[in-house]
Amino acid sequence: MSLLDLPLDPGLRTALDDLADAQGRTPEEVALHAVRGYLSQEGARVRTVAEALARHHADLLRRLGE
Repeated sequence: MSLLDLPLDPGLRTALDDLADAQGRTPEEVALHAVRGYLSQEGARVRTVAEALARHHADLLRRLGE
């Protein structure tokens, strides 16, 4: 696993530490869970937009592929 240095302002770091403490997890575990959730949501959003664009431009994409 590679490390990522993520600068957090003091308020955000305190909130992360407090949440981790309340959940009985490490701040790193909470942050990793948040990043995974964000990537999943954004990946789904981007796929939806890409699929819509592909449908909208299907004829052009087909002609370019010929």
